[in-house]
Amino acid sequence: MTTQPTPPIAASALELIGRTPMVELAGFDTGPCRLFVKLESANPGGSIKDRIAGSMIEAAEADGRLKPGGTIVEATAGNTGLGLAQVGLLKGYKLLLVVPDKMAREKIQHLRAMAVDVRITRSDVGKGHPEYYQDMAQALAAKLNDAVYINQFENPANPLAHETTTGPEILEQMGGDLDAVVVGVGSGGTLTGLGRFFAKASPKTMMVLADPVGSILAPLVERGEKVEPGSWVVEGIGEDFVPANCDLSLLSKAYEIPDSESIATARLLLTKAGILAGSSSGTLLAGALRYCREQSEPKRVVTLVCDTGSRYLSKVYNDSWVAEQGLVDRELHGDLRDLIARAASAGETVTVGPGDTLLTAYNRMRQADVSQLPVLDEGRLIGLVDESDLLEAVEDRRTDARFRQPVSTAMTAKLHTVQAQEALDALLPIFERDEVAIIMDGKEFLGLITRIDLINYLRRTA
Repeated sequence: MTTQPTPPIAASALELIGRTPMVELAGFDTGPCRLFVKLESANPGGSIKDRIAGSMIEAAEADGRLKPGGTIVEATAGNTGLGLAQVGLLKGYKLLLVVPDKMAREKIQHLRAMAVDVRITRSDVGKGHPEYYQDMAQALAAKLNDAVYINQFENPANPLAHETTTGPEILEQMGGDLDAVVVGVGSGGTLTGLGRFFAKASPKTMMVLADPVGSILAPLVERGEKVEPGSWVVEGIGEDFVPANCDLSLLSKAYEIPDSESIATARLLLTKAGILAGSSSGTLLAGALRYCREQSEPKRVVTLVCDTGSRYLSKVYNDSWVAEQGLVDRELHGDLRDLIARAASAGETVTVGPGDTLLTAYNRMRQADVSQLPVLDEGRLIGLVDESDLLEAVEDRRTDARFRQPVSTAMTAKLHTVQAQEALDALLPIFERDEVAIIMDGKEFLGLITRIDLINYLRRTA
């Protein structure tokens, strides 16, 4: 390990924005190319959006729109909001942010921990709908006194931040020799800012787009085709319209990356390079790897780690969530086993033993975000304990040992089980009784199926 000069003491976190490190990736199949990632996750707010937050706030201050003590309003997938909070709160501004309901809970928890007013709205509606996150943010800003709708999608200070800081940093770190940069598009600021900079400072540098399948942007770039927007789980990039800040003419190539490839590549980045990155970084890296492998001559390629993966531990790095979304290859059996999100055979089912305390059962339910736990005794299913059982067992305030009671005193031992080979319709009467389906293969316990598991299955197979 080499010793690097220790940076000087900063007066505030604002001084830590930018000058992020660059890492060359080893152990990946990059064809004849060398591939580098710029760790924008090292910004104090954890993402590349810290850069544009500072730029947009300073621009609003300079033109008089943002006054001391005023409110910043924005529509965001989370990271721009976190960047605005990182900068705005230190400058004394209030924040009101509108985020779509598909955002990772870690982002929302982070924002609320910073005392940000977070409004969650629908992610299944398009521009022009009053509940579309941008339309909703603009409407809220118009109703507030001393409020500014920052509007990253049209704000020229957004691409300017990348043109004046991110681009020059990349070229300096690459010693002035760079053949391609792979980016994603959310607001378009990164593409447009970097594209403008490299067009002047390094004309040979190509701009390449990595776009989620379902976004309208890659089909426009590659085929000039206007498609109906679909849906995707990757956060922060991909669009159902072309933002004003997005100059697609700067692009030379575009790749459409399915969610499954994005998630798998983000996880590969962690296991092969030790870099914990978000879902959009997986998309960018997948696109960069495709580009590198297509080349016949050596090239130097850069892409971005847009944000930290610590914001996606409940999603990208959660095996159960990935399976529920149908984003991982699983052995299919053609029966009810295919609906089980947490298989007992793989050790994924959260369980308790009959001698465990009710406090243990409660803690495991909370930690795993489930409402019921199978009770296993030496691997054999002997009961089920759910929230109702817990409540009934502990509601007697006269008993000091409420949560110290063993699970065996509260569990339901009379179980209605379903064999894995039974028809899908066998689940419906169980759900009508407000029960969970206990799936067996003979006497072997396979796992549980809940209503949401059935809904997820029907969505994936629609």
